[in-house]
Amino acid sequence: MGHIMPMRSMADAFEKKYGDVTEIIRSDFFSESGNKYLKKFEEAMAREVRKQNTFTPYGFFSTASMGFFGTKISSWAVMNYLVPGAYEAAVAHMEELKPDMVVSTHWATNYYATMMQKKPLTAMYCPDAYVCSLFRYPCDLCMVSMATGYEYAMKHHKERFNEDNFKLVPFSIRKEAFSVSLDKKENRRALGWDEHKFTVILAEGGYGIGKMQKICEALIERDTPINLVPVCGKNEKLYDYFCSLPIGKRLSFYPQGFATNIFQMMAASDLFCGKSGNIIAEPTFFGVPSIITKHATDIERHIGEYYVDYVGCAMNVFDAVKVADKVEEFVLFPDRLLPYRERALAHRDRNYGSEVTADHIFSLLKTRFPQLENITV
Repeated sequence: MGHIMPMRSMADAFEKKYGDVTEIIRSDFFSESGNKYLKKFEEAMAREVRKQNTFTPYGFFSTASMGFFGTKISSWAVMNYLVPGAYEAAVAHMEELKPDMVVSTHWATNYYATMMQKKPLTAMYCPDAYVCSLFRYPCDLCMVSMATGYEYAMKHHKERFNEDNFKLVPFSIRKEAFSVSLDKKENRRALGWDEHKFTVILAEGGYGIGKMQKICEALIERDTPINLVPVCGKNEKLYDYFCSLPIGKRLSFYPQGFATNIFQMMAASDLFCGKSGNIIAEPTFFGVPSIITKHATDIERHIGEYYVDYVGCAMNVFDAVKVADKVEEFVLFPDRLLPYRERALAHRDRNYGSEVTADHIFSLLKTRFPQLENITV
């Protein structure tokens, strides 16, 4: 979901600004053709994410291996050997689409585009802080939204990136975020939550794998006087477990499954708890401080460092009991969260939206289609 959501945001912004002079195809690349090899490849990538989150050493080993073998070898190996037959099917499907430009938020589709007989223009948005090996595969335009990742790549990967082919852009959050009220009580009333209680939302990405269960159990056992909102994503087993728990008189418990109104829930909250990743951008947008409870990979570690050290709106607490202690501290002393909230809101003002990204993509498109030159960015 950390790749899908930014892509939707970019597509919406590009369509709004340039849809009258371009045809935009929103490709659900791995499933739309019905090809069994592409479906298996998508499932294999999802399994890898779950394995990385279930067994942290495996996640760090995976990213370290990519760095050791480098961009070209890592990309070739993953594409050809993760699911035999998927590479050929993917390139064939890309040829069927006949694109003039391929815009990606995932390294795989960019790789396939570069292998076409008639190579299209390629633009890639990396939703992470650190531009890992697979995201460093050649493309005409690479974009990243975190200043630390941009500066690192420009310094350490000069053979790949320069000011012409690498751009720092705002985070591509969906347009719906801008229409959500920042009034916490208003949002809590709309969601049916106790509007007067300190509210904690927890999430562990789309698969709901992490320390959320232990943190919730600790806070439920203490009967902490809060609204406690775990978002379980696709983890139906965890959601059913939460729904079966006996709850005390002081704590209000609102477990969620796969949420479509996550922005309103974030805006209703005082504190976010969850593993590092692109999801940290969402509470930050709404001025909600974060407790980062886990890094599953080096990629997530770099994202966490961005929000902890660069933005200053988050903190690392990796022990579930200590997370519960921290929550209770902020319930008793909410003013201690204020500096984190202020830094999150300050970051919102200049670091979100996909319009700049859309402009860069269109500027690249004009290099191949002179008839677009009279259309200003």
